[in-house]
Amino acid sequence: MIEFLANWLAFTPVFAVPLLLATLGLIVNERAGVINLGAEGMMLCGALAGVACYIEFGESTAVGMTAAGIAGLLVAFLFAFVVVVLRADQVVTGITIVFFGAGLTGLIGLRWNDTAIAGFRKLDLGLLSGIPFFGKVVFAQDAMVYLTVPIAFGVWYFLFRTRAGLNLRAVGENPQAADAAGIAVDAYRFWAVAAGGALCGLAGGYLALAAAKIWVNEMTHGRGWIAIALVIFARWMPGRAVFGALLFGGIEALIPRIFAAGWPVPQYFLQMTPFLVTLGVLVWVGVAGKRRSAAPGALGLPYVREDRW
Repeated sequence: MIEFLANWLAFTPVFAVPLLLATLGLIVNERAGVINLGAEGMMLCGALAGVACYIEFGESTAVGMTAAGIAGLLVAFLFAFVVVVLRADQVVTGITIVFFGAGLTGLIGLRWNDTAIAGFRKLDLGLLSGIPFFGKVVFAQDAMVYLTVPIAFGVWYFLFRTRAGLNLRAVGENPQAADAAGIAVDAYRFWAVAAGGALCGLAGGYLALAAAKIWVNEMTHGRGWIAIALVIFARWMPGRAVFGALLFGGIEALIPRIFAAGWPVPQYFLQMTPFLVTLGVLVWVGVAGKRRSAAPGALGLPYVREDRW
């Protein structure tokens, strides 16, 4: 039982990191007042770019993750142009980005489809990795797991400890007041969407290079939608997003452990478990949440100077 628990907890970060990176990206988006329902499409583009560049450029995970972030950034530029510059409906555009990402990766990803890769490898930290139980769980992860910790801290620090983060939150709460104070509303929203898209791309890249170690069509399997739910669960706070990602990552990591142990649990029930938990979390947030929503005040509302609502 101890071995089962150690293996489960050791694999939890591999499933939690993609969810956390995508959730952090969406928090940045929504703190600026932009709803991004296109995370799934951005993650798919990041996953394909990560695997393709990993295979084509010397099997380097650094190159693959860089390409994944750039792919997410480029798709986010498209999304930002449509919703921030052209002021299209954010919900409809986000859903369109999901189908755009699925179609684009399905079209150009045939060359790398079903090609197994080595991807990320666990780091050997010597004596620390050899500590019973905790060595496997804490000190035998890959480099991206450890790098995600300062990324999460950096997002929190930017949002709540810098002037630029204060301006971004002001844009998401009351763009008219922010505009009157001399803050460039459209610029903050555009670059917030771009940064969030890059994080979603990194999430997809890590999913392909560490969790799956292969590219297949639509391999994200709804994780982008789970990240959207995690934003609500975290109440738009990066610290809470870490806890939520570990919770959902633990659920995902448990599924293959149960299969490997040979427990008589129906396969399809296990596969739908993360989404059942997602629904449960949303219901819990709705019932137990405070009267005043924690969502940014102008979330989903396009801003045009002189407009009033």
